[in-house]
Amino acid sequence: MIEMTGSNNIPHLRPNPDWARLPIFDRTGWKRVRFGDVVANLNKTERDPAEAGIERFIGLEHLEPGSLHIRTWGNVVDGTTFTRRCRPGQVLFGKRRAYQRKVAVAEFDAVVSGDIYVFAPGDGRLISEFLPFICLSERFFQYAVETSAGSLSPRTGWKQLAGFEFDLPPLEQQRRIAEVLWAVDEVYCEVTSLTEISATLHRACLRSVFATHNSNNRLPVRETGFVQLGRQRAPKYQTGTMTKPYLRVANVFDGRFDYDDILKMDFDERDFEAYHLEKGDILLNEGQSRELVGRCAIYDGTIEDCCFQNTLIRYRAGENVLTEYAYAYFQYCFHFGIFAAIASQTTSVAHLGAERFGTLLMPVPQQEEQRRIAQSLDRIHEMELYLTRHLRKVCDLQRKIIEHMIT
Repeated sequence: MIEMTGSNNIPHLRPNPDWARLPIFDRTGWKRVRFGDVVANLNKTERDPAEAGIERFIGLEHLEPGSLHIRTWGNVVDGTTFTRRCRPGQVLFGKRRAYQRKVAVAEFDAVVSGDIYVFAPGDGRLISEFLPFICLSERFFQYAVETSAGSLSPRTGWKQLAGFEFDLPPLEQQRRIAEVLWAVDEVYCEVTSLTEISATLHRACLRSVFATHNSNNRLPVRETGFVQLGRQRAPKYQTGTMTKPYLRVANVFDGRFDYDDILKMDFDERDFEAYHLEKGDILLNEGQSRELVGRCAIYDGTIEDCCFQNTLIRYRAGENVLTEYAYAYFQYCFHFGIFAAIASQTTSVAHLGAERFGTLLMPVPQQEEQRRIAQSLDRIHEMELYLTRHLRKVCDLQRKIIEHMIT
């Protein structure tokens, strides 16, 4: 059983100096096993959780993709139909829509949704500290997805999961690998906490600057710069002799861009002139969920000859407005629901619209004041971005170790 300790509920592994001398990925003694041979699928029930002294319940919505920790839950006294019991140290795996990658270690007694499996080591060949990382591996998730049945809400069955095969290290090697992986997870938890604190500080500063801004000079955004919707994607643009990379809503995040999945389409000279990006352009998500519409970042010129699609709005600051100041104001509008309030709603998508965005009133103080505001906010935002980048590196390290282990 995993012993959960510390503020982040990190498993406590008793240090063994001999582990450090183990060749961590020497596979000499590893044995091929089936998941169901070394893991038990527990199905203990509590018909009356409150009577049994269980205070909390866990649904699929409480499992965060990619995180082994449970940070939210429901209270049994508020009512629940869940009866499957879990105990601290047992591994929870979301069997419905396995592609969501929901796996966590229970950190308290609870009852869980019927769409969550409760796993524990089934015999003496597997230690509990090692089990979560098997379930967190890409191969295990892919297997769970491939063996799922159902169209609208696919579920993977225990009989199918039990057939998953992998190479299991000897016990001492498992302990050494688990020690390394839980240490990486501890760093992940600490950086996550710092990232959240930094984001909270950034939003608080945005509110303190703009919620009470007393500038009498408020202008429509379209009068402070150039506002334009991107070029529509159409079949006729998918082939041609002048293909160019372009950004779309999937590439723009809060304060940063993701360049891992860049698409191309054809732009003739006239269209390229109209839709190409310049360093310093601000791109905002035109259509997304109401919580995410207006998410924005300043383009840094990473991709040469890059254009943008009509899922994005481009703002290019005029001579009286500093780009960094305008960006700070748009961040305020995004984080405090101003963009969401003016967006139109169609089914599940909110559209900001270039026209509505252009009529939004923006305070425009003197440039010296703009510069002061932008610089003070930028220092905080840079720290937030640094922590976010560091967090991604920690996640990537954990993933690479796990994938090297479960090949």
